[in-house]
Amino acid sequence: MRTLAFDGRMGAAGDMLLGALLAAGADREALSPVEDELPVEYAVSEVDRCGVAATRVDVLLSDADVADDGSHDHAHDDHSGSHAHDDHDHVHAEGNGPSRTYAEVVELVEGLDLPTAVRADALAIFELLGEAEASVHGTDLDDTHFHEVGADDAIADIVGACLLLDDLDVERVVTTPLSTGGGTVAMSHGTYPVPTPAVVEIAERADWSLQGGPVDRELLTPTGAAILAHVAEGAESLPSLAVDASGYGAGGWDLDDRPNVLRAMVGDSAGQLRRDEITVLETNVDDVPPEVLGDLQRSLSEVGARDVSVVPTTMKKSRPGHIVKVICKPADAERVARRLAEATGTLGVRESGAGHRWVADRAYETVALAVDGAQFEVTVKIASDSDGTVFDVSAEYDDAAAVADATGLPVRDVMRRAERMVRE
Repeated sequence: MRTLAFDGRMGAAGDMLLGALLAAGADREALSPVEDELPVEYAVSEVDRCGVAATRVDVLLSDADVADDGSHDHAHDDHSGSHAHDDHDHVHAEGNGPSRTYAEVVELVEGLDLPTAVRADALAIFELLGEAEASVHGTDLDDTHFHEVGADDAIADIVGACLLLDDLDVERVVTTPLSTGGGTVAMSHGTYPVPTPAVVEIAERADWSLQGGPVDRELLTPTGAAILAHVAEGAESLPSLAVDASGYGAGGWDLDDRPNVLRAMVGDSAGQLRRDEITVLETNVDDVPPEVLGDLQRSLSEVGARDVSVVPTTMKKSRPGHIVKVICKPADAERVARRLAEATGTLGVRESGAGHRWVADRAYETVALAVDGAQFEVTVKIASDSDGTVFDVSAEYDDAAAVADATGLPVRDVMRRAERMVRE
């Protein structure tokens, strides 16, 4: 599987992601749609960060946004606060150009001439940012104001990262735990501890984990966190990878004792099971008829349940009962819980929280069995990893049972014949 892996030990920001993606092989020309339609230009340069050669990306505002002294105030680097960086010693703040509401940003992005998948990714990232800001400030999503990430240069960070990811054309993105830094940071609303409230909100919605340090600076910004929350799976360590491209994206902090860079590696990883986000619902019941319990698989599947288990148990006062456990997607949890309550009469359904499961890719093949001159069709399920390595072949029971009824053959014989045809 073609995999892009980020090393998050020095955090991530929008400019760092742009630099890392370019350094790992993305085409600079992929950024043209943004430069063609927004008053910005991507300035790409090579800089030194504690002996590491890294790619630096600055977003320059157009002449209309040039400062009175004639210099470009392209201070978008979303490592917050003012700080000098690289050999040019430009001063950076968090965003320039007009700030916008979430609804205005959506309208702007929808109006850009972008590939459909890129536009969808960018909008999903802004929705993450909007939901985080709305939660922090107690506002409605559409009315939420982006003070830092609604400016032209910050929008260029997010849309640009989506364009470069699309150009790399990887199948999977992972990141190791992301360092947040430490200390405090001055933002438009006041001074906040690191990680900032928006970063914490975004991390709650992400698959990856946070870690503090290693310096008292803001290393993980809302923009960087939101991009990676949308595109990347979490990994405790870098995956097994046959690396064929790598590079470093430079951050704004030029530290004395460690390179402030985001490393990206691209290569082929071994075949794996697919990560499937789930939540688990369960309830205890002691007065539900067996017929109702037996029908739960069908009933709950209608509203999104992926799997239903009914386990005998002993309840209070030694009464016999059952634990009903349901696996579903987080988005379906409320609907499934309601159907479970309606079907069983339970007064409460527990949710263990969103997690994930590892699932095989599934394909179905229909084979024709010849029995005494007659042809019968049986569907066979094939389970494999991402490389196509097959590790299970299983005939569908209902199809096999129908053939057994028609021919007098044992069901097990029908299933074995069908499975053997697929394997061969």
